[in-house]
Amino acid sequence: MLYLKNFTKSYSGHSVIEIPQIEFKPGVYWIKGENGSGKTTLFKSLAGLHPCQGEIRFDDGIDLHDQPVEFRRLVNYAEAEPVYPGFLTARDLIHFVGKAKNSSQQQRDSLTTKFGINAYAENSCETYSSGMLKKVSLSLAFMGAPRLIILDEPLITLDESARKVLFDLIKSYTAEYKAIVLLSSHQLLEDSSLQINQILSIQNKTLQPA
Repeated sequence: MLYLKNFTKSYSGHSVIEIPQIEFKPGVYWIKGENGSGKTTLFKSLAGLHPCQGEIRFDDGIDLHDQPVEFRRLVNYAEAEPVYPGFLTARDLIHFVGKAKNSSQQQRDSLTTKFGINAYAENSCETYSSGMLKKVSLSLAFMGAPRLIILDEPLITLDESARKVLFDLIKSYTAEYKAIVLLSSHQLLEDSSLQINQILSIQNKTLQPA
């Protein structure tokens, strides 16, 4: 499980989002909210990319602030519109992130094959379409044995075959690794075959049941 207590994220002294207390059990959580409501800010804070205040820890005691490196190794994050240095290739990114996440070569090969990345893996990222970048980003989000997978608008620019791969991976990781998946999507998920634990919404600068 993941526990949040007295979570606060502020910019220049102005609170953006405050969550007094919440816990996430293994499974899928659909996070809704209007543009600018704070979804991406929340996601980047939980991924350790934005500084924030409050307790953020897994049930075994691994805490974002007390064990930042160990915590981040257990958290994978895929941005809504991923951007990578243009001179890097998908192969470079997969090797680098895979090594950091202790991902086996077998797992890396499996993910690149499933998402159809091998066809352009040796080309530089500056040549990729938005859909190709999205597939690379999503493959990185499943590297290693993550306990928390954060997917910000994962369905944008994703074709139907990759969408099926994504949903199958989510189901597999929540079952095999007991992973927590937090995702946002303006597209409907009711027909995705995913079992949603809970739908939550960011309203009035806090996270609450939708």
